[in-house]
Amino acid sequence: MPSSQLVLDHVTLKPALGSQLLLEDISCRVAQGDRVAIVGASGAGKTSLLRLLNRLSEASQGQIFFEDQDIRQIPVMTLRQQITLVSQESKLLGMTVRQALAYPLVLRGISKPEIQQRIATWMEQLHLPQDWLDRSEVQLSVGQRQRVAIARGLVIQPKVLLLDEPTSALDAGRSHHLIELLVKTAQTQHMTILMVNHQLELAEQFCNHVLHLHQGRLVQDLPAEQMSWTDLKQGLIEAETQAADEWD
Repeated sequence: MPSSQLVLDHVTLKPALGSQLLLEDISCRVAQGDRVAIVGASGAGKTSLLRLLNRLSEASQGQIFFEDQDIRQIPVMTLRQQITLVSQESKLLGMTVRQALAYPLVLRGISKPEIQQRIATWMEQLHLPQDWLDRSEVQLSVGQRQRVAIARGLVIQPKVLLLDEPTSALDAGRSHHLIELLVKTAQTQHMTILMVNHQLELAEQFCNHVLHLHQGRLVQDLPAEQMSWTDLKQGLIEAETQAADEWD
């Protein structure tokens, strides 16, 4: 059995305001090269879990370890170079696509030829047109910006890639291509990928492990082949319906 690359030990996250916990007593292990689908109804704590892993949020209780080191002992910028989050709403911060893809690599001191090679490689892998490179954010659609954000995460080539609903603005064909590419990347580069995705058919295609959250608690932590995807889908529908009724 491969050693654990990420370990969450009784992690709890309290909100800045309010009494209901965002995450409560989460314990799990992730091995290098795992493809983890994080699933659950809206408000289950999926995005909160991703944010904890690269310290965009700090655990109120418990510990998180990355390669046997407490992540609080790792400088934030160093940690985020190794554990990279691609959020659902990514911005180019006034840069062109080319500048946005190159910027994190420039900060790391990577040579210009290697930067160009990485950008060319991932543009090709993700089927991104070359004429996008000189476009600004306002010249891209929501789906195009999402694909550029994913490219930026992959160009960095982190040890752990965190993806928050990466297919939310993509059509079916591009979604399936992305999932196939992520599986290949995890297998060939031993990159660990944790993905939040409400589209269960894509999550099933992608993952070898599932973390199922419900109201901030981890209710299932299973290898993908042990997950009953039909029961999971029905449970999520019921949870969403209950939440809608309570809101009304």
